[in-house]
Amino acid sequence: MEWRDHGILLSVRRHGESSAIIDVFTEEHGRHAGVVRGGGSRRMAPILQPGAQLDVTWRARLEDHLGSYQAEPLRSRAAAALSGRLALAGLNTVTALLSFCLPEREPHAGLYTRSEQLLDLLGNEDLWLLAYLRWEMALLEEMGFGLDLSACAVTGSRFGLAYVSPKTGRAVSREGAGDWADRLLPLPPVMLGLGDAEDAEIVQALRTTGHFLEAHLAPSLGNHPPPEARARLLDLLSRRL
Repeated sequence: MEWRDHGILLSVRRHGESSAIIDVFTEEHGRHAGVVRGGGSRRMAPILQPGAQLDVTWRARLEDHLGSYQAEPLRSRAAAALSGRLALAGLNTVTALLSFCLPEREPHAGLYTRSEQLLDLLGNEDLWLLAYLRWEMALLEEMGFGLDLSACAVTGSRFGLAYVSPKTGRAVSREGAGDWADRLLPLPPVMLGLGDAEDAEIVQALRTTGHFLEAHLAPSLGNHPPPEARARLLDLLSRRL
């Protein structure tokens, strides 16, 4: 068995004395692990950095084997990730969430493209936060827990949408919420593609999407909590306000 693809390096761990096992989110083959011979060497260390864009060739005797990778660098994102605390926290969050959410060896080409575009914005704080929010909403959609923000679940109106049902992920208007407003999640305008996308709104929106990551997606994956990297990112953003 052999194939060639390009992908985003999600994680690296030592294997034996000089090799490494890498987990790569590839465009055509999904999240796929493999051994890199000599991957633990000093020569390979700058190449095998989480977030790096790689050209990979995977080989195995049988399809269900772990197999081995030959990895060549396409571009590094290390410099962008080290440009500031937000960039580094963002990179760690994206790679951790992809590792957490994606099933092995299942293609998600649309999400792959979005993830590559998001990581290419690292270091550009003016654009990155909003792009990250949209990416996280797309991740929920891809995993089967997308939010329906098109109209009020109670009245059917497309106007005055202000809340999200924590159970169904559907939008609710102020009129439709009534006395139940305090039991609903906030729906800031930025989630509807409206307004100026201020940092405070994005943080509020991430608390809403975080509910669905924790209460809906995580239980479907074995009830493990979402990665701590996301909590650290949200804490960093909250302290900047």
